[in-house]
Amino acid sequence: MTGRSGDVPPDEYVEAEIQNMLAEDPSVAEQGITVVRRERGLVLYGEVESPHRREEILRRVAERFPDTPVTSDIGVIRTQAPTQVEELP
Repeated sequence: MTGRSGDVPPDEYVEAEIQNMLAEDPSVAEQGITVVRRERGLVLYGEVESPHRREEILRRVAERFPDTPVTSDIGVIRTQAPTQVEELP
């Protein structure tokens, strides 16, 4: 784990570590989140199926990288079961 203070932008290794954690950690397993390095921190972009899922992702990142400033731009997609049968030709 790489620690950083809030005054220094995170390096590409921290960015990659977070991306790997999001994709490979079985408790997260989220491949639809992109990590982007900005001047004073990281921004997480993507969409998840619930606000709870978004909060869990942010909690896990904050736990593992407490000294890295992270901003969330993770949206919530409302998934619903189909209301009618789709007929294919």
